[in-house]
Amino acid sequence: MDINAERQKRTGLARQARGILDAAEKDGGRDLTADETETFDRLMADVDKADARIEREESLRQKERRTDEETAAPEERNGPDGSSDGAEVDKAFRQYLIAGRASMTPEQLRALSVGSDPEGGYLVAPQKFVEALIQRIDDDVPLRGLADVVQLADAESLGVPTLDTDLNDADWTSEIGTGSQDDALRFGKRELHPNPLAKRVKVSRKLLRLASGKLDAETIVRARMAYKFGVSQEKAFMVGDGNKKPLGLFTASTSGISTARDVAVGAAGAIPLTTATGDQLIDAKYTLKAGYWPRSRWLFHRDLIRTIRKIKTTDGFYVWQGGLQPGQPDTILDVPFVVSEFAPNTIAGNQYVGMIADFKFYMIADALDMEIQRLVELYAETNQVGFIGRLETDGMPVLEEAFVRLKVAP
Repeated sequence: MDINAERQKRTGLARQARGILDAAEKDGGRDLTADETETFDRLMADVDKADARIEREESLRQKERRTDEETAAPEERNGPDGSSDGAEVDKAFRQYLIAGRASMTPEQLRALSVGSDPEGGYLVAPQKFVEALIQRIDDDVPLRGLADVVQLADAESLGVPTLDTDLNDADWTSEIGTGSQDDALRFGKRELHPNPLAKRVKVSRKLLRLASGKLDAETIVRARMAYKFGVSQEKAFMVGDGNKKPLGLFTASTSGISTARDVAVGAAGAIPLTTATGDQLIDAKYTLKAGYWPRSRWLFHRDLIRTIRKIKTTDGFYVWQGGLQPGQPDTILDVPFVVSEFAPNTIAGNQYVGMIADFKFYMIADALDMEIQRLVELYAETNQVGFIGRLETDGMPVLEEAFVRLKVAP
């Protein structure tokens, strides 16, 4: 169980319950309605269940830690050979830090000696190699999971047929009539050419040899390269100019999404936290045809989500309403949202700040799966091993009608 996620869920439930009471208090301190009472009681029951789950998980983890300590291997509890030398090394090192080498006994000096030199050995700090990598949280790269991804096996490019000009509506006519003639049907084609993406990194042979267990250096290199390739793609999927890279969602282009699909939000280069902005979000949603709604998502940078969450009605209530049903995601105007760190977040006149779309109409063509080549001999003189990662991909919107972009009004 993810305890932090469970705590956040519990907090969200409690806030919803508080919102019911606050709404009744703001409405002249009235009693809760039957529906409000039922919802409030259900939320509080869910909070109690979450408390119980968290308490059970914390209790179990505490017992597991105690068991692990009692059954730890001798070299983990003591020194590397199973003796109690680990404690002696720690004591010797503390003495060295406090009073220096002159204050140390011969036994303490031997405990910290590695190799030999005229002074009697190099002093080193006792250290346990933690088999875990501490790093920052990776940014989400959600678009590939929403888009239509096609793998090219033989062709060098992918031609996507488009219906550029449709027929006129059918005519009401007589039993033997055939309706008016229409020659307007025209097909076009969007073409994707997978572009190469590459990265090279060098790693010390010694690091590869010494690192083991969970901290396997080669595995980490491969995982980090795969993630960084994902980041480069996500950036291009958002704002790429289409020149030897994907054409981004927030790049106005007649080959992708033209400015005809832009809807204004805010005013005077800003996004006021008022109902007017909420009305503009409604305009954006209903600019998108209803047929696209079942798969549609809002796409924002987290800075814009923070702004939208603060929009209030004239009587002081937040426009944003969290889902009351457990397990259901928060929505904006009943449409789920995704957050990308690489979506635009500059709030200024004529700048794009988000969109609502059916992202299945953003097509990604991969000609080469992510592959990593290990270079064993090239860096032998420097005692290093090289890794080269490669892939070939392209992407672009293939039907602009499925996208509505938000642009800050000047």
